[in-house]
Amino acid sequence: MRELILLRHAHAESALPDQPDLDRPLSADGLAEAEAAARWLLEQRLIPDQVLCSPARRTRETLEAALAVLGYVDQRLEPSIYEATPGALATLLDRYRDTERVLLVGHNPGLERLVALLHSGQSGDYRGMPPAAVAVLEFDEGVPVEPGAARLSAFWWP
Repeated sequence: MRELILLRHAHAESALPDQPDLDRPLSADGLAEAEAAARWLLEQRLIPDQVLCSPARRTRETLEAALAVLGYVDQRLEPSIYEATPGALATLLDRYRDTERVLLVGHNPGLERLVALLHSGQSGDYRGMPPAAVAVLEFDEGVPVEPGAARLSAFWWP
């Protein structure tokens, strides 16, 4: 993998009574945010070769809105993304090391801590990935997905 694009799901509706967290939909603002994130990716020519997405409704709806702008991309639902630690996400992503550009659509705190881990080598208490934010990390050819192995080349939020 040469580039990893992390997209946090856009704003979601609050859970209704007895509604599982996995079933929360995007809000109207969230839909607009997801489309804006996709337009930014398109402007930057950051079209992924492979998408990995959490099975939560809000991440799937974020991805659907993004793909309406970007066009079709090979995609896969990955249950392990939901509530994943940065280490678990890095392990998952390392399986896609031979894919040129991967987009992962997921959740905090896992995504913001993954950015910190891959960029600085430490995940700590880093906070800084608002809903619909995009972080782009670059890796040297053949480098495994491990702490400190990436450069943060772009960061965008609506």
